[in-house]
Amino acid sequence: MLKKKDGQSAIIRRVLQYIKKYRFLVILSFVCAAVSVASTLYAPILTGDAIDLIIGPGQVDFEGIKKILFKFLVVVLITVVSQWLMNIINNHITYSVVKDIRVEAFNHLSNLPLSYIDSHQHGDIVSRIVVDIDQFADGLLMGFTQLFTGVVTILGTLAFMLYINVPIAFVVVVLTPISLFVASFIAKRTYNLFKGQSESRGRLTSLVDEMVGQQKIVQAFGYEDAALDRFEEINNKLEKDSMNATFYSSLTNPCTRFVNGLVYTAVGIIGALSVISRRLSVGQLTCFLSYANQYTKPFNEISNVITELQNAIACAGRVFELIDEQPQVEEPSDAKVLRQAEGNIELSHVDFSYVPEQKLITDLSLTVKPGMRVAIVGPTGCGKSTIINLLMRFYDIKKGSISVDGCDIRNMTRASLRNNYGMVLQETWLSSGTIKENIAYGKPDATDEEIVRAAKLAHAHSFIKRLPNGYDTMLTEDGGNLSQGQKQLLCITRVMLLLPPMLILDEATSSIDTRTEIRIQKAFNKMMEGRTSFIVAHRLSTIKEADIILVMKDGNIIEKGSHRELMAMNGFYSNLYNSQFAH
Repeated sequence: MLKKKDGQSAIIRRVLQYIKKYRFLVILSFVCAAVSVASTLYAPILTGDAIDLIIGPGQVDFEGIKKILFKFLVVVLITVVSQWLMNIINNHITYSVVKDIRVEAFNHLSNLPLSYIDSHQHGDIVSRIVVDIDQFADGLLMGFTQLFTGVVTILGTLAFMLYINVPIAFVVVVLTPISLFVASFIAKRTYNLFKGQSESRGRLTSLVDEMVGQQKIVQAFGYEDAALDRFEEINNKLEKDSMNATFYSSLTNPCTRFVNGLVYTAVGIIGALSVISRRLSVGQLTCFLSYANQYTKPFNEISNVITELQNAIACAGRVFELIDEQPQVEEPSDAKVLRQAEGNIELSHVDFSYVPEQKLITDLSLTVKPGMRVAIVGPTGCGKSTIINLLMRFYDIKKGSISVDGCDIRNMTRASLRNNYGMVLQETWLSSGTIKENIAYGKPDATDEEIVRAAKLAHAHSFIKRLPNGYDTMLTEDGGNLSQGQKQLLCITRVMLLLPPMLILDEATSSIDTRTEIRIQKAFNKMMEGRTSFIVAHRLSTIKEADIILVMKDGNIIEKGSHRELMAMNGFYSNLYNSQFAH
């Protein structure tokens, strides 16, 4: 329980650090709250004075009442303006803080290692940055709006009540905090419920994201019923968590109102007795009852705020968990910027595994000269794509070194290293936008002529011209309105436009028809001239022209040489190659 409390306190302190940047606006909001409350509290005094001017039939001081009415209108106007200003300021503070947190979370996401992204549900990450921050904003806005006015109202009404009648004020002060104790008791127990609600919402977002993104696979394998069962399971859990959180948090208001009703009753009885004994006028009693009501009302509001803040704190905690995740290894301050690589690559005694207890690559050494074409082949799971991940430094090696042009890649900036690679993967990736924008993704300042030339080299120009708006055709998310082969051609065009000194082709023509593949292969051959190239392929017929073929098995290179040399060995590669033609 203590640890849980400390956790909430730490989150609140951290939120206050974000708010600290806007302390001037916070002070201004507090001033507006004070003005609003002061004018609100002055109104009952005017009402009491007006009542005391109505003594009986024919004994009404109309002139005095007119003056009071004028004052009352001025007070109402001041109250309205100050509340309006306070709301504007509070909105500005809240959404500025939320923007700062969201920007920090999104920026941190781009600095997280790929291992974090691969090991967490993408929908849950999205839920933290979008939904949880929105929930936090709602709680924070309510906190600013009601907490400030509530605190000032309590202090102000207390001062006025003490001024009017100390004994009755003492009764109110003694009884009212009971409602705050009740609210606090309930709120402390709702934190875990709201946290569970946020986690279930994140799981549901993740599932929906997965189902929408993989709808073709879902339908192709008849997974609809199983998907619906998973959805219902998580949705039922979310319903249960939400119901529990809402039920227990909703107990706060009626409990505090019950206590406040008792306070109001006590004030009415004691006040009436005071009027009878002439220690209090009827106008003063009316004024006092109004103050008693206003004094207890903030306790209800603050109790609601406390409940909402439990939800906000739980959501903020999930966002801060993301922000606090260990970022990828920082680049050294003197990290080298790789301008134009020659393409001399060396792997020396490299060890790597995704999971410590499951070895993958052990003691891998390889020297690649500039301009060489290196093909990597082997059975599924042997480590082919892992080598690509290590070359691009998506993952850092556990042991050994990888160097480019004699410099360890850990001593150069990641951006400059990756800028020297052109990468075409089996999995295509396109963003929402025009075809032109997608081709120029890595070179936004590319001219139309450069884009068209690259598309012609990649044999994508003809199908692009057949589209309704040509190069200005809008693509849906991940290019959903194109065929898989067309998407692959656009990804190849993207690399053709950049023509970097080193290339990585991971099953780059897997989704393209045989006729187009032959043309693309010719374009690749031209593109690879003078460039260090790594080619991962399952169809071994496409890599016969490689300078060296690395045959991998269980994370180790078991054979290497040209196609002719490996076939002459009559070993693993030979069997792998011949198995393509077996019936």
